Amino acid sequence: MVDFPLTIDALVFAAFAPILGVIAFWFLQLFTIEFQKRLLSQLRHHHEAFCRFTNYIGILFQALSQALGYTVTRSGISSFQVTVNYEKVEPKKEKEGVFEWVAQSFLLFGPFFIPAGLVLLLSYFVVGRGFVYPTLLQYTFVESLTGFLTSLSTFATEFGGFLITLDLFNPLHVGFVCVLLFFGLGIRPSYIGQERKEKIDILRDLIHIKDHLIEKPLYIAVIILILYLFYLFSLFFNPGVYIGLFVLFGWMSLTAIIAILLTVPLLLLIWATDLIQPRWKIVPFLSIPVSYIVARVFLLYQPMNRVEQVSLLVMLFSTFLVTIALIKYKRTNRFKTAIKMKHVRVADGKKGTSKK
Repeated sequence: MVDFPLTIDALVFAAFAPILGVIAFWFLQLFTIEFQKRLLSQLRHHHEAFCRFTNYIGILFQALSQALGYTVTRSGISSFQVTVNYEKVEPKKEKEGVFEWVAQSFLLFGPFFIPAGLVLLLSYFVVGRGFVYPTLLQYTFVESLTGFLTSLSTFATEFGGFLITLDLFNPLHVGFVCVLLFFGLGIRPSYIGQERKEKIDILRDLIHIKDHLIEKPLYIAVIILILYLFYLFSLFFNPGVYIGLFVLFGWMSLTAIIAILLTVPLLLLIWATDLIQPRWKIVPFLSIPVSYIVARVFLLYQPMNRVEQVSLLVMLFSTFLVTIALIKYKRTNRFKTAIKMKHVRVADGKKGTSKK
């Protein structure tokens, strides 16, 4: 039972603290998604296949989210199709009203949280630390928000600590990093359009979500009422349950942000290799495993603390130096043409001989 004063802060304002926390981290997730999209747009000209692959991942998660929505609403799935350009999921039964709205909500919000939720579940077994729910001494707006942020800070610290102590000789760690990169390239509700002139950005996503929410204001009011009743129930019986629910969504957003940011060095490396002559492009990628293996072997004969961290630093620093050196000394000549033109065609259709 409750053992603190039932003030207006505890009864009303404290209920909104974790909600605002989740919204704040969700917007931060949106900005990291937009940053990643812009990086992918820069790579599109020279890496069409890679960008199409990332498109496929993102659209696959959209399709899975929509299929889950149809499953939850018991509409069934009659067809499921995913390509690099679009997804098509059709229900067996066309439902209207609240069922249609819920299914559409899964499509709009699912790509933000469902892939991140899968990574979060996997990290529980691989990382195994940082999953701490807040214990509140007082149930106020400030205390609730502080508890929410403390839980996310603990999770981020432990997750970051795991990443900087990765053992790349451990297949489990290597597999987990690959999963993070794979999901990090697809945790987004939109994709880089097939046409370069097509602009799909954060505003488009937010407009779709806004239109969806204001379309049925009664549904939103009912959801708010249910959440508030759940808050009152947990307030009198177990205050940690309510905030724990939103902490879980906060962990999902934070996991998505970490996964997206982890793809940034990879995208920057791909971008940097475009400045290098074709025959040397593979060298920066080869330097990643080679430098790590050399560092680990060397440290076998020169024992020291924090072998994994030092090996990772050597790997990152070596790859950076190799890439910079190749850009400086093996830079591609963008102005050199492969075929010498014997003739040029002028605007009026006549053929003229080029001057030597």
